[in-house]
Amino acid sequence: HYAEHAGYWTSTTFVGDVKDEKGEVTFYDSNTGKALFVAPRGRDMAAFLAESVSHGWPSFRDEEVVWENVRCLSDGESVSVDGTHLGHNLPDGTGNRYCINLVSVAGRPVEE
Repeated sequence: HYAEHAGYWTSTTFVGDVKDEKGEVTFYDSNTGKALFVAPRGRDMAAFLAESVSHGWPSFRDEEVVWENVRCLSDGESVSVDGTHLGHNLPDGTGNRYCINLVSVAGRPVEE
């Protein structure tokens, strides 16, 4: 079982919504509204989207993780501190790569 199949996120409006963004985009927990990832950092949006397309899920790097709200379990599963399954850490030759289900990070920010 899985939250979404590889490539699902490209069938949504997400790519069209962010492809022309010049700055960072914050991704929020779909259950709690807490910030989980901020991307792109250390690369541009085109590079973020290209890496994500090549792996099938939005793919974040260590510097894009909001660590106070995200944990990586010993088996590689990535979860929010509140227990939302986010995806998995799949390290590659350049470091940690967190392949994350768009449905898990499509929330709205918590109202202050």
